Amino acid sequence: MPNKPKVPSVFQGNKIFDDRGSLGFINGFDVSDFKRFYLIENHSVNFIRAWHGHLKETKTIIMVKGEALVCAVELDDTTNPNKNNEVTRIVLSATSPSALYIPAGYANGFMTLSADAKLLVFSSTTVEESQGDDYRFAYDYWNPWNITPR
Repeated sequence: MPNKPKVPSVFQGNKIFDDRGSLGFINGFDVSDFKRFYLIENHSVNFIRAWHGHLKETKTIIMVKGEALVCAVELDDTTNPNKNNEVTRIVLSATSPSALYIPAGYANGFMTLSADAKLLVFSSTTVEESQGDDYRFAYDYWNPWNITPR
């Protein structure tokens, strides 16, 4: 991806409708740097899957179905990162096509907001490369999961 963002960034897409149905797209999202993809489904709503970080691997997340709160935080240390680092919080929804780019050097996680949530994740590394660049922390190491009523 040319001119890769240095911080988590959203590439906004769009959805158009006609008498045949709809077409969703994210034309600004370049897939040429990615080597693999996988689909994640949690078993229930409000389930948290976090934190997973990489120093070399980049990821992009697209909601295929439902909604999720996706978060990312900079890893300033791989064994004892600063718990006060700012957490980026983005709600992704399949009804509003977008791609969340997570650069290398960040940990990420998500909480499903709908029971049918499906996240498509693109990765810049192979599974073998990713295993050597894998840093995991408890789901509440940073705790951005509270939903504020509005």
